[in-house]
Amino acid sequence: MNRYALFLITSMLLVGTNVGIGKSIVEFVPVPLFALLRFVIAMAVLWPLLRVAKLRQVKRGEWFNLFLQALFGTFGFTLLMLGGVQRTSAVAAGVITSTIPAVVALLSWLILKERPNGRALTSIALAIAGVIVINLAHVERNAGGETSLSGNLMILGAVCCESLYIILSRRLTQTLAPLDICAYTHLFGLLLMLPLGAGALVGFDYRAVPASVLTLVLWYGLSASIFSFWLWMKGIRHVPGSLAGVFSAVLPVAAAIYGIAFLGERPTLAHGIALACVLTGIALASLKPARTSPVAS
Repeated sequence: MNRYALFLITSMLLVGTNVGIGKSIVEFVPVPLFALLRFVIAMAVLWPLLRVAKLRQVKRGEWFNLFLQALFGTFGFTLLMLGGVQRTSAVAAGVITSTIPAVVALLSWLILKERPNGRALTSIALAIAGVIVINLAHVERNAGGETSLSGNLMILGAVCCESLYIILSRRLTQTLAPLDICAYTHLFGLLLMLPLGAGALVGFDYRAVPASVLTLVLWYGLSASIFSFWLWMKGIRHVPGSLAGVFSAVLPVAAAIYGIAFLGERPTLAHGIALACVLTGIALASLKPARTSPVAS
């Protein structure tokens, strides 16, 4: 295994563990405030990329695309993901989040008219089956009395937002550097989140938040916005896309391990069946097409 494959695996490990870390944080910090802090931390690092000379080179159509990416991929994804993990288990959230490759294929079919092949269609069907199994097999209740169904649906909404972000980014990556895209979309995300986060500050007692949780907030902001993004972009340039899809299977495993080890969660048979469906779909879609031997004339 080369170092670029390790970059992809590490990126998915970070994304998967962030599912559980986010759940740990929202126990103490309101979702809108935590989301705002994520963008503040990210922009504190990415700010040097926002040079006036570079900003003037971005075309009007690119700015509109960047705004849409921020609306779905940073603002919408962050609120739905954090709100979802507050209501459901990290294990369930990890399994649902791992359906992103299949949802991207589905939306590409519906929006970009990119007709999927048989393997992609099977992957989509297995991903849908996995989500249905999680939501219909049983109803979980957390301490606040919320059912896992609402949390699972919010996680599914976050998956759709992230998938739209991926589709929108296809054009921009041809003209803008990946880190520049990251900086611009997080700037928009910060502006969008500012009213909600500022409102959550009213009456919030930061002294009641343990120092360990504040450390997790800092780590989440750096890893979710910068580290995992850079590692994935660095690795995907040197690893075939078909093989990269397999590495996304690391995400639900990392989320499940964190939930079991640090949150005391226990996976159920429904989680296992759903995970098997999703991982089978990812592996199937990532297989290289069989080569046909040339016909002798």
